[in-house]
Amino acid sequence: MADLLLFLTALVAIYLTPGPDMFLVLGTSVSSGPRNAMAVAVGLAIARGCHVLLAAVGLATLFATHPWTYHTVRLLGAAYLLYLGWQFFRTGHSLPDQPQSAAGTLPSVGYLADFQRGLATNLLNPKSLIFCSVLLPQFIHPELSGIAGQFAILALILVLTGLVFDFTYAVLGRALSAATSGNARYHRVQNNLFGCLLTGIGLKVALS
Repeated sequence: MADLLLFLTALVAIYLTPGPDMFLVLGTSVSSGPRNAMAVAVGLAIARGCHVLLAAVGLATLFATHPWTYHTVRLLGAAYLLYLGWQFFRTGHSLPDQPQSAAGTLPSVGYLADFQRGLATNLLNPKSLIFCSVLLPQFIHPELSGIAGQFAILALILVLTGLVFDFTYAVLGRALSAATSGNARYHRVQNNLFGCLLTGIGLKVALS
């Protein structure tokens, strides 16, 4: 039980740290609404589950032994973050000056497209895979039976904790959008801000 609490504490600290997942959920909620942001969150959750599975089969070892595979995925992820940042910039600059409703500033592209954005954003982040490969084994006890079961429990906690935080960010994004309802200038600033954040993270990933 103590190990599970420590594991959960580590996850909470990580999910509270600003990063591309958080900014994408918040930005989508502000621009398109909380339901679209929750679709993004579901995509992120499934991607995290995939990373846990990939870590279990040892793909992280491939990254360690063949660095070019890691850098290839890293650069693809950076390019995708830059693309997402550009989308927010484009939306911010195309907003009209007249007041807008609280429904959002970005026309919904559909829940499936938002789900795919969340899935791709996390899957193309090799650091998430490395994180799973480093963190989860610290809480596995080989001397006990059912290692696969232990791994599954930790994976479930990781995915569900992330989903709770992402849903919370979706609601917070909606509150932020409602607070500036009817003010196109604020919505433009919000979109440009999220564009800057995602672009900055993309550049940092590309240059790291």
